[in-house]
Amino acid sequence: MSAATVEPAAQEPFNRRTLFWGIFASLLAAAGFFLLSTYAPDFRQPGNGGATPLSKSGVGYAGLAEWLRLTGETPAMARTDQDLGTDMLLIVTISPESDPAALDHILELRQVLNTLFVLPKWQTLPLEEHEGWKMKFGRLPDPVVNQWLGRIAKTKIGVGQSKVRQLNVEGRLVAAPDELQWVADEHPIIAAGNDKAVLTELDDKPFYILTDPDLINNAALADSAQAAAALDLIALLQPEKGRVMFDLTLHGAGRKYDLAKLLVEPPFLALTLTILAAAALAFLHGIGRFGPPRADQRAIAFGKGALVDTTAMLLRRAGRLEELGGRYAALMRVRAGALLGAPQGLQGEALDHWLDSRDKDEVSGFTARAQAAGEAKNLTQMHEAAERLHDWTARRLGERR
Repeated sequence: MSAATVEPAAQEPFNRRTLFWGIFASLLAAAGFFLLSTYAPDFRQPGNGGATPLSKSGVGYAGLAEWLRLTGETPAMARTDQDLGTDMLLIVTISPESDPAALDHILELRQVLNTLFVLPKWQTLPLEEHEGWKMKFGRLPDPVVNQWLGRIAKTKIGVGQSKVRQLNVEGRLVAAPDELQWVADEHPIIAAGNDKAVLTELDDKPFYILTDPDLINNAALADSAQAAAALDLIALLQPEKGRVMFDLTLHGAGRKYDLAKLLVEPPFLALTLTILAAAALAFLHGIGRFGPPRADQRAIAFGKGALVDTTAMLLRRAGRLEELGGRYAALMRVRAGALLGAPQGLQGEALDHWLDSRDKDEVSGFTARAQAAGEAKNLTQMHEAAERLHDWTARRLGERR
């Protein structure tokens, strides 16, 4: 008894489910990469070691942000216009590299909201040995500082002429910074002598100007008394003890426009989702076949009948049917004359009279049929006239035989 051979079942080289999950994972990774590459620059630009609330250099304000977090609520960071419109005390730290147009935009959005503007003071260079550190090598020229101050208020700074060694911040005496910056003001919030202010308020808007950043920056917080005075200064401007917000738009966050963001933000987000949904439906339609495959048909079919139908269709689309009746009548006149043995040289009306004379049953039979074919205006009339011409010729040939 011979043993039956069992052939192994044919196996697919790729499992469909595995292939599907592989494609899904690839698309998900591509979408994640797109979003990260689009929005990542907004979150890493401000931390460059300058005068920003994320900088840990001496001229930065990361220490103040951390100090506020430890003693109250974590400060917010304004990255968009929507954030700038929030009703909080906004601290705007200006650096020489800031965008002047961004400052003008902040002034426009914050016209009725409490805002503290901190002027720049020092020229710095990055330290190559320590990433994010800055080296101070001198004060900024007065015209540079006055350019920023002039956008906020119609005044100019004074430097070094004050003999004050200590500043009174809400009853707390702290050492005055080196090369103190101040502005002339008859009613200062923090005074630096007679009619001199380190912290002042505009008359027509809830805008405060801190002329010397060394009262609240990272370098100032190294001293415990100045660190406490920094909290007193913030509390002085916000008596309700609410949350504080630092501005990042002045340092680049949210100011660079990217075409990729249009795809994932309103109002074009709806269009993007629609395109993705259409692509998903097309993909699902393509992975499965519905019914047997259908062979492509020829644009012009084979055969005499198909050729005639195609010719008629082309003439109809070209609008030449009205000219076809007369030409068909002329063709049948020549053919009938040749089949019935008309004398050579007969043409036109003479040939029509000769053909009419072949008809014993009807007067002007051929001429009437030819005239009807020439006057046909639509496909139905032309078809009937052509059949009558053909029948007349066939009948005359039958009588001759």
